[in-house]
Amino acid sequence: MKEGWEVKKLGDVCEIYQPKTISTNSLVENGKYLVYGANGIIGKYDQYNHIESELLMTCRGATCGTINISEPYSWINGNAMVIHPIEGNITMSYLKYVLRGIDLSNVITGAAQPQITRQSLSPLLIPIPSLPEQSRIVEELDQLNNIIEKKRQQLNELDNLAQSIFYDMFGDPVTNEKGWEVKKVIEVVKMQRGYDLPVQCRILEGGIPIYGSNGVIGYHNESKMHLGIITGRSGTIGEVYRSNIPFWPLNTTLFSVNTYDNNIVYLSFLMKNFHLERYKAGAGVPTLNRNSFHNDNIINVPIDLQQLFAKKIEAIEKQKALIKQTITETEELFNCRMDYYFN
Repeated sequence: MKEGWEVKKLGDVCEIYQPKTISTNSLVENGKYLVYGANGIIGKYDQYNHIESELLMTCRGATCGTINISEPYSWINGNAMVIHPIEGNITMSYLKYVLRGIDLSNVITGAAQPQITRQSLSPLLIPIPSLPEQSRIVEELDQLNNIIEKKRQQLNELDNLAQSIFYDMFGDPVTNEKGWEVKKVIEVVKMQRGYDLPVQCRILEGGIPIYGSNGVIGYHNESKMHLGIITGRSGTIGEVYRSNIPFWPLNTTLFSVNTYDNNIVYLSFLMKNFHLERYKAGAGVPTLNRNSFHNDNIINVPIDLQQLFAKKIEAIEKQKALIKQTITETEELFNCRMDYYFN
């Protein structure tokens, strides 16, 4: 512990409680006040049960221990634990970082349904420096968080720019507002099923990436590979991945897309904007109807324009790579400082 810091039980410096819960059926679409559940805002209501902003901790489910801050004049449901400082020697902004930084594994109970109770949380020991030191720590961590947030906003802006460039150059590929030549989809791109691969054949690292419905789920070292576009076959219809290295798409969840003579970057944007969910079939788990897709019409853009678009996107991707590196470095510094202060 740092010199001059106190250590106290959380229950001795904070009021810890679960408020009254209202059902989702009680939510009001145009309600005046925000309603907070386990993982943040879940809707609106015409009443509030808290005037001030409160520090909330998810106390049920897989996200147990997640910290949120409520807005003033809001309704907080009972699946979020309110942790309200009652002593003048600890601030909520500092407490937010403490609870995000220390190990909560000992206060989470239950295997099938993890939960945190007031009884398990109250004895948790937390470090308490002087108020000026708390303010300094919060300012430092806020600055790092702000850098990360601004960089993530820049990534979103660059993604929006890439999307805007696609529409400026090619228009909506479904309505074909720019009047491009139209061909059958099967003449431009072709989907084919992924390949079966038993779980025991997968390795944890190295080799060829194995794509499932949620991206890379493992690796393989055999030669059934593709280079190009991957899209959801069931459940995740509309999700499109672009792989710049060979990959293995799983048969149960994915189609790989044969690019023919198209540019892979252009084709990935074309697939994202072609609204593949239009071709879903099945009542239970939706499945992409490959035949319906192949027999539809799609724009056929000259390759030189595809390549020009790809160059523009490549420039954006380089900027994104630099920003992602900055985010990684700042996150590492943030985690290092959190560990220094709280562990």
